[in-house]
Amino acid sequence: MKQLVLGAAAAAALAFFLQPVAAMDHSAHAAPATKAASQPLSAGTIRRLDKAAGSITLTHGPIDNLGMGAMTMTFTFKKGVVPASVKEGDKVRFRAEEKDGQYVVVRVEAAK
Repeated sequence: MKQLVLGAAAAAALAFFLQPVAAMDHSAHAAPATKAASQPLSAGTIRRLDKAAGSITLTHGPIDNLGMGAMTMTFTFKKGVVPASVKEGDKVRFRAEEKDGQYVVVRVEAAK
């Protein structure tokens, strides 16, 4: 009888602790972010490019994902983001994002 009571208590305790996990609703969670390659690009012209320092100055149109209007500004970027074939004066399409309070270019391609 003692084993039956202990078994029932253990089953009830297990059911009690598992209930919140089974009842969680994840429908309100945001979908995972898509990769930069599939996100919209903005148009711009390279004014200054310093690949060694990882900075690029662009005169650009609106950047919708940042809610930013047209202007000229300098962005940082990581090695390999800017193709070797682009140079100052070239028209490009790019993706900029805000990371740790800074605007960073995460993708650049020559405009077609």
